Amino acid sequence: MAAPKKGRSASSQSKPGRSLALILIAIVALTGGMFLSGHTTPRLGIDLAGGTSITLTAKNEPGQPNAINKTNMDTAVEIMNRRVNGLGVSEAEVQTQGSDNIIVNIPKGTNSEQARKQVGTTAKLYFRPVLALEAQGVAATPTPSPSVSTSGSPSPSASKTGDKATSSSSASPTPSVSATSQGRPVTDALKADATPTPSGKPSASAPASPPASAAPDPATAALQAKYAALDCTKKAVRAVTGDDTKPTEPTVACGKDSQGQWQKFILGPAEVDGTEVKKAQAVFDTQGAAGWQVTMDFTSKGSKQFGEVTGRLAQNQPPQNEFGIVLDGEVVSNPFVNTAITGGSAQISGSFDQTEAQDLANMLSYGALPLTFQESSVTTVTAALGGEQLHAGLVAGGIGLALVVIYLVVYYRGLSVIAIASLLVSAALTYVIMALLGPAIGFALNLPAVCGAIVAIGITADSFIVFFERIRDEIREGRSLRPAVERAWPRARRTILVSDFVSFLAAAVLFIVTVGKVQGFAFTLGLTTLLDVVVVFFFTKPLMTILARKKFFAEGHRWSGLDPQRLGAQPPLRRTRRASAPVDMKEA
Repeated sequence: MAAPKKGRSASSQSKPGRSLALILIAIVALTGGMFLSGHTTPRLGIDLAGGTSITLTAKNEPGQPNAINKTNMDTAVEIMNRRVNGLGVSEAEVQTQGSDNIIVNIPKGTNSEQARKQVGTTAKLYFRPVLALEAQGVAATPTPSPSVSTSGSPSPSASKTGDKATSSSSASPTPSVSATSQGRPVTDALKADATPTPSGKPSASAPASPPASAAPDPATAALQAKYAALDCTKKAVRAVTGDDTKPTEPTVACGKDSQGQWQKFILGPAEVDGTEVKKAQAVFDTQGAAGWQVTMDFTSKGSKQFGEVTGRLAQNQPPQNEFGIVLDGEVVSNPFVNTAITGGSAQISGSFDQTEAQDLANMLSYGALPLTFQESSVTTVTAALGGEQLHAGLVAGGIGLALVVIYLVVYYRGLSVIAIASLLVSAALTYVIMALLGPAIGFALNLPAVCGAIVAIGITADSFIVFFERIRDEIREGRSLRPAVERAWPRARRTILVSDFVSFLAAAVLFIVTVGKVQGFAFTLGLTTLLDVVVVFFFTKPLMTILARKKFFAEGHRWSGLDPQRLGAQPPLRRTRRASAPVDMKEA
């Protein structure tokens, strides 16, 4: 029964070419993907390629003179870092400077304008009810608003929202205090939104327009004047919209519809703070026709608040059944509701594409900063100093690699061919994967990452040395090369896996507990450690198995590194027993 097992084992060991073919196919495929993607070099970090440095200064808010403290600043840094860094390896740096400044360094090669916009939108996020809105700019056919529901599919009315917006160039009058919506004047809407009736329903008998003698209060008149003067097509006007408005007060704001056309809004007081959004993500509805949508999970407090406001808005007519999601004084979305949404979860669905859904989810997840900031300065960072350090680092790495190669050649002789070939395969895989990770996850190669790659040379060489020494130990015990390779592999494999696991664990812990450039070092170290396992298993060991059949290595040539005499091998134990048996019998 044991003989067939040995036969099958010998058969599997006689085909190491399959493993070599597999890893070579992987290298060719990855290299082809690199050239097809157009990214043939790794994306460089800000210290190597230069980039943009933004200084943001925290501002005290009215009524909160002590809001600028270490806790709030650290929270703001964490949120900004998640905004611009994604997985944390795109090498955009976010750090505090002094007590009220945050420095954001964005490397060249990223969309710096988009990153700037993500870090610049630092105001708090609010959910405000829409009281009135009007389109501005080129006249266009009204487009449907996104809808909010508790299911993954859009509500039945998502495709028809009526004339929720009119162009300023049309014959329709500009909404004002006396303009009516859903059968009640905007003045009444402001009052009802501030102090809702016990039933939560608008009065059905509200007049179509206020009596001639009814004059709006000063606050409403000021809001009306501000709304009439608001021109969202002008950037300078949009920049200061809502800057002096408290969350508890109604305001005016600008936003864009799905066609990119500006709209101006009258919004009620904030009903839900953005900090109550626990999680938001963009998902694709694979079972319905909703397409891309944004799912939201609220905290317990936010769930209660959101349920109350959606229950009240659902009883209104467009556009007063909508709520504006306001970030940095701009309405980033204004979905409508047709039922109260309870349970702490909701979906925003509409005519989103993937980018729009992901941007909105990003704003909902990371938009609620504990402080407001203003952009103090924007400067361009040159890569001159980083280039000099990179040159010095590459020289050091080259010297270290040369010393490793010299040591392998002198000590292991012919075996050094296997080690050098394995190092080249590992280097090729590392380079190609780094080049592909740039566009895939935003990985940027910085100086610490280069150091991680240099350190990996020693880790990879250590794996070869463990394997070679196990083989030599087997030869010292009197075995020929082919069985020595197969007996040495299980013991060497166990040692290599334990060693690489420790290195990978250290890299993972370092990546989790650090930020910025140190994460680049940890990421590169972890990546090269994983590649070391792949190369040893799929290249080094199969290649050693093939070369063990060659006469140069199998017969222990003195330049092979496996010469039994030089290794001090003992005579084979079995041959000694066979030789002594006849002698004992003859003497007997």
